[in-house]
Amino acid sequence: MDAVDVIRTKRDGNVLSDAAIDWVIDAYTKGAVAEEQMSALLMAIFFNGMTPQELNRWTAAMIASGEQMSFADIGKPTTDKHSTGGVGDKITLPLAHTVAACGAAVPQLSGRGLGHTGGTLDKLESIPGWRASISNAEMRAQLRDVGAVVCAAGAGLAPADRKLYALRDVTATIESIPLIASSIMSKKIAEGTSALVLDVKVGVGAFMKDVDRARDLARTMVGLGSAHGVNTVALLTAMDTPLGLTAGNALEVTESVEVLAGGGPADVVELTIALAREMLEACGLGAGKDPADAIADGSAMDCWNAMISAQGGDPRAPLPVAPHQHDVTASSSGRVVRMDALAVGVAAWRLGAGRARKEDPVSLGAGVQMHAKPGDVVSAGQPLFTLHADDEARFERALEVLSDAVDIAAADAPWSKPDLVIERVGA
Repeated sequence: MDAVDVIRTKRDGNVLSDAAIDWVIDAYTKGAVAEEQMSALLMAIFFNGMTPQELNRWTAAMIASGEQMSFADIGKPTTDKHSTGGVGDKITLPLAHTVAACGAAVPQLSGRGLGHTGGTLDKLESIPGWRASISNAEMRAQLRDVGAVVCAAGAGLAPADRKLYALRDVTATIESIPLIASSIMSKKIAEGTSALVLDVKVGVGAFMKDVDRARDLARTMVGLGSAHGVNTVALLTAMDTPLGLTAGNALEVTESVEVLAGGGPADVVELTIALAREMLEACGLGAGKDPADAIADGSAMDCWNAMISAQGGDPRAPLPVAPHQHDVTASSSGRVVRMDALAVGVAAWRLGAGRARKEDPVSLGAGVQMHAKPGDVVSAGQPLFTLHADDEARFERALEVLSDAVDIAAADAPWSKPDLVIERVGA
């Protein structure tokens, strides 16, 4: 095989053979295909797309580039969830433990935040002692004993994706749906779960801004999962408004624990239960315990406490609190009719809750606390947001992006709550 021939084939809009795909992924992972050559191939894919057969083989080659896990012997059906990322999206924290309390095993391999979207591992690392890195043996034991694991993916899982993701980031090919789908699904399939539910966010605070592209991505990923023997379903969910009332690491952990305790914001509870039911149905436990009951009877909270303890954390330890707070108040009285998720996410990032580069540290106590959401009636001077930061100098830039984040109409202005779950995409 020759890299130039592979590039030329795709550049000219032709279909890559299975052998060509296998070779180029393997050779690139091993360093035998140069970065500039793979850059050219990615751009050709960006413009010409991939057929379903090409995409299935591309994904299979990425899976084969590293280790593949299996949990067939742990005695429980496995099911997992992946979110494409949003603002205030702490759903994994209550969800994994609610599903585990219903009898499933949830091997939740998660990531860190980048830009305005938060990362599950960053949130959990605000819990004193909790560790994201555990061995495969520890993961298997914890799935048997606790039912849920939330941890970082090992370096051996789909290493081709790690290289390709970094290259896509610097070659303006991030937005390609085949490349997004293969990146997400190669890791999830290699992880070894038997069922997968995808939460594809749609709206101003999401990667996918419109429903049509989100639906295309969802259908592509569901197709990949099914082709590789993983029972896969997707929900398209709204991300014009932040989820819940917090955006920031420790702030979101606190809110997640409130949900597990039977409280918390209604939208976080609603999406947790909706995704939990899909996960249980996908792994064959849909006729068993209702996830709402697992929260109500405390078994989901018990699972959370056991997971935190098993990974070295203290579930009763106080969480980090940022030393500086600043309130943003309503400029007029009336009904809140819009709250821009992207603006809130960028504000949390500027306050220190997020990172611009993968190697940057994050502030565990920083973030944005919301005191009202669309539909609520507020009075002039009432706090809309409380900003949390380690450094007061960060408030100015956060305030800039929040200056046009909220619309307030007359108190009697018509307003209807938009659907949180927009659409279901199945195989």
